[in-house]
Amino acid sequence: MGLFSLLACMSVIGFVLLCFPSLTPPLHLFLCSLLSVCYILTLLGNMSIIWAVLQDAHLSRLPMYILLGNFSWLEMCYVTTTAPRMLFDLLSAGESISFPACFLQFYIFFSCGTSEAFFLAVMALDRYLAICHPLRYPLLMSHRFCLTLVASCWISGFLWFVVPIVLISRLPFCGPNLLDHFLCDPGPLLAASCAPAPLTKIVFSTVASFAIFATFLFIMGSYSAVLRAVLRLPSAEGRRKTFSTCASHLAVVSLFYGSITATYISPNTSGGSNKVVTLFYAVMTPLFNPLIYSLRNKEMKKALKRTLLGTKGWSCPLLR
Repeated sequence: MGLFSLLACMSVIGFVLLCFPSLTPPLHLFLCSLLSVCYILTLLGNMSIIWAVLQDAHLSRLPMYILLGNFSWLEMCYVTTTAPRMLFDLLSAGESISFPACFLQFYIFFSCGTSEAFFLAVMALDRYLAICHPLRYPLLMSHRFCLTLVASCWISGFLWFVVPIVLISRLPFCGPNLLDHFLCDPGPLLAASCAPAPLTKIVFSTVASFAIFATFLFIMGSYSAVLRAVLRLPSAEGRRKTFSTCASHLAVVSLFYGSITATYISPNTSGGSNKVVTLFYAVMTPLFNPLIYSLRNKEMKKALKRTLLGTKGWSCPLLR
């Protein structure tokens, strides 16, 4: 009996991602078309920001835009981890994803998400130093220190979830091999395991909670100090300009943390609402980010005009 159970647990060599099984074929086609447009626009938007930063000699030297360029590249990696596979599953229902591919997607998706949280924290630090310590800012946020922070975000993000993912990958999966999600997510994977894994759930929740709350509290602390400094400015115009430079970052922070907090603090269940929230921050948030930064940042709008449209060419109403 023990040998039979072991063979049964080893029988699952892949999973079938159900995506949105309750949708009718016309809605599947509509969702597929919508996601395709969003994916293409996300790649174009974030690539435009990267290109503008690389081609503008002034922006490419500023820490804020070095961080923004890396953040845009991260968003492209983030959405590419999920969108192409989701489109494939929507068009080819019943096709399985192999066990290694499933956990590779799991690893890259969560590593990119964690790196994003770290980048948002570092961008908050950059705004704090620029506004609260303007005279010492070039020394405190030197080019070398900025690159060190960038490397730390990437490396830390891709190491953060290694242990929880390894623990989940070692669970026995006896079947059925159906995951009620559009990506290899911890909730459906834990539900598909044929053995209870309370320790694995605790480890995952602890690691996820620390990354979320530690970076969020750091960001809020940084902007609390920024707010106090701004309110002390004598000029109303100065306060307005300073708030404007921070508004884009705060909007992205709100989108990111507002959608992930309830999803990954307790990854025990999956369901329709969980999939909708995950779809929002996995696909829609990377689409909104370049729009937020380009439309609310005057320097970025000028750089996009110079590098993409040409200084003497036609102008885009969205960039005026």
